[in-house]
Amino acid sequence: MSAPEKTSESAENNRGDKIFFAAFMTGIAAISFGIGAFVILAEVPPYQSMKNAWRAGTALWEQRTKYSSVERLDFWSPARTEETGVTINKADKTQKGLTLYSSGDGPHAVLIDMGGNIVHEWRMPFSEIHDETSPIPNPQKDDFMHWHTAKMAPDGDLIVQYTAAGDTPYGYGMAKIDRNSKPVWKYLGTAHHDFSIAPDGRIYALTQEFRFNTYANRKQLTPPRLDDFAVILSPEGKEIKRVSILDALINSSYANMVDFAPYFSNEDVLHTNTIQLITEETAQNFAKGKAGDVVLSFRDLGIIAVLDMDAEKVVWATRGPWLGQHDPDVLPNGDILLFDNQGQLADPEAGQSRILQIDPETNGITWEYKGTAEQKFDSNIRADQQRLANGNTLITESSGGRLLEVTPEGEIVWEYHNPIRRDDPDNPGQKLIPVVSQSERISDERATLYRDTDFTPTSTNGDIQ
Repeated sequence: MSAPEKTSESAENNRGDKIFFAAFMTGIAAISFGIGAFVILAEVPPYQSMKNAWRAGTALWEQRTKYSSVERLDFWSPARTEETGVTINKADKTQKGLTLYSSGDGPHAVLIDMGGNIVHEWRMPFSEIHDETSPIPNPQKDDFMHWHTAKMAPDGDLIVQYTAAGDTPYGYGMAKIDRNSKPVWKYLGTAHHDFSIAPDGRIYALTQEFRFNTYANRKQLTPPRLDDFAVILSPEGKEIKRVSILDALINSSYANMVDFAPYFSNEDVLHTNTIQLITEETAQNFAKGKAGDVVLSFRDLGIIAVLDMDAEKVVWATRGPWLGQHDPDVLPNGDILLFDNQGQLADPEAGQSRILQIDPETNGITWEYKGTAEQKFDSNIRADQQRLANGNTLITESSGGRLLEVTPEGEIVWEYHNPIRRDDPDNPGQKLIPVVSQSERISDERATLYRDTDFTPTSTNGDIQ
């Protein structure tokens, strides 16, 4: 065979090899695609492992990219006004006392008088109490946390709950701190959002953890899910009881309500944001629960529920004309007062939020407060309210960084704006204000513990942490 013939035959063989190799690889790809599609559609192993790895990877990516700047956290909002401190104070119409609030600029709470003067201030970073017993092995930096809730105990110490941005679970735990911001005890059980202090000193709190169980006939509740628990802590911060809230709902006659969860919440289906103890006083006129039960709020489901902590079962639940609600409080007359974050739809100029007082027997609205075009009222997330002894209502408009006291007629008789500001990194010339998640007017003997002190506040411009 001549050289040109050999070259031609060799080229033909190479072309054939390439075609065969391409066909082989296409076949391998097709088979792999088919197997992958089968694994995903049939949800057979290793579907769950692949799903978990994907979610972990995307979560890590978001944490590294989305949460790179403190000012870009949702602990900060665009400042709606340049006004700071107390801007309205009609002294003859207000409930006198001190006001405690937690600020989104860090693990930080402030106690002010009716003139807006700082009477006391607390700060304690999570790094001071974190240790190897925490289920959060690598917590976020201290700057990426705040106290979602801070409440004053009967002895004047503060009980606080740590919330982190860009991490799940985002609830890092609780602590009791003295007036010098030193820890008295700590609870590192992923407590989140809210807690309630019982008259005997026990604490009713919410915790969260990933669970991998499934429920018959509810395939939408796929693992892993971030599930909530109601826990009881001793006055010393030791866990003495723990109840799965999702189990308590699904094992009740209200189980079908979980089937109406929106598409985005199946991995955090309840998103419980409130726990309030029903006391002997509030149980007297409230037919939906007894003393020792707790009132819960499931944000995305729009549900207010009562959980029997002894029977570990939901004994009452309802939905109403509210959206994204927070802080349902049982009032002494048996009504429920709540912050309706997004349910004010009739007047867009007034803001989307309102305060509702409802009769739980009928879900009828017995009182409400909403904004106006001149006094917009809007907090799409967080926020709370407190019915005061004089009948007024103290409201925390979280996203606005504003506190206001309103009369039953809806008149604003006291208003306070969080004075801390920072520059908006994405909008030069504009300012950001830290959210105020929660507040409390203290008018009882606890207020006397902080009068006539020589406390010197730190800077209020947000730069000193």
